[in-house]
Amino acid sequence: MSETTPAVTQATLVKKAAPKSDYKPADVSPQRRVQRSFAVRLWSVRHSRLLEWFYAKFADMFLLLHPLWKGIGYGRVEGPIKFVEKRVKGFMFDCRMCGQCILSSTGMSCPMNCPKQLRNGPCGGVRANGNCEVEPDMPCVWVKAWEGSQNMVHSDSILAVQKPVDQSLRETSAWLRVTAQAAAAREAAAAAKNGAANTGASA
Repeated sequence: MSETTPAVTQATLVKKAAPKSDYKPADVSPQRRVQRSFAVRLWSVRHSRLLEWFYAKFADMFLLLHPLWKGIGYGRVEGPIKFVEKRVKGFMFDCRMCGQCILSSTGMSCPMNCPKQLRNGPCGGVRANGNCEVEPDMPCVWVKAWEGSQNMVHSDSILAVQKPVDQSLRETSAWLRVTAQAAAAREAAAAAKNGAANTGASA
């Protein structure tokens, strides 16, 4: 009984035809390259609770600096702040600078990485292995969002319905926008409290 000859693949032929040298390319697998490109993003999801704590402290610090931002002018500081924000969040979360960051509600998984840019959960095409319908090698952004959210203190935030993306806010600083909004809310609450106290005193 004769043994069957194994099929010769194109990859084998290319490898045999390649010039021989001491140089051996490291990590030439496309699959490995894809996995490596998602490595930091997936690390952020796995450490979502730590990043949630850090983000809360960071937001408090930015709010403390509100008088400085206001004194200089939010418009003037946006350039340098946006430069830093884009690089930090781009590295950590593959941020697309939509200007409406909801990482704290989505388990530190940026929904703008979804090819369909879905902001309220996955589509119906998520593969059985949890990967994206459009990009088969990429883990579904919303599958990872759910995993990350379950590690966070405010895990129910992922259930909040998000508004459609306001395209006019693209390439703007979410850090400064959130800080200005928090400062305005704090000032409004303080004014209401003072108004109530004055009314009570005059009664």
